[in-house]
Amino acid sequence: MLGSGQPVRNRSSVISRKIFAGNLSFDLTRDDLVELFSTVGPVADITLPVDRMSGRLRGFAFVEFENDEDAAKAIETLNGRDLAGRELRLDEARERAPRPPRDPGGGGGGGGFDPGGGGRPFKAKGSRRGIRGRKRGF
Repeated sequence: MLGSGQPVRNRSSVISRKIFAGNLSFDLTRDDLVELFSTVGPVADITLPVDRMSGRLRGFAFVEFENDEDAAKAIETLNGRDLAGRELRLDEARERAPRPPRDPGGGGGGGGFDPGGGGRPFKAKGSRRGIRGRKRGF
C-alpha cells in the first residue's frame, strides 16, 4: 500500500508469506504439515485443496507463515526433503491468474433457452420419435 507509510518493496526481492507445497502424498493430514513447517517458524494457516469429485486431497497445499523470513527459510531448508516417500517441492505462491469473464449467452452449450430473447431452445425438447414426426408433418 502506498499511502500507509510502509516502504514500497521490490516484488522480485521479497518472498511472500505464503508458499506452495507440491508433490504431497495423498495420505498426509493437516497436522502432519503443521508439524513439519512449524520446525521452521510459526505457521499462520495451511490450505489443503480437495478434489470435488473424489473428495481426495489434490497433492498440494498452501502454507502461510507469520512473516516473510520464515517462508523464505522454509523454501531454502525443506525443498527437496523426503516426506511420506515423496520429494517435497516448495515455491513461492503466486497470485491466481484472473479468469476471463463468463459469456452468459454464448455457445457454452449449457442448455435452456437463449437469454438474448429469441426464445429458441438450444436443445430440442421431446422424444426422438416425436421430433421426427413433427419434421415429417411440414
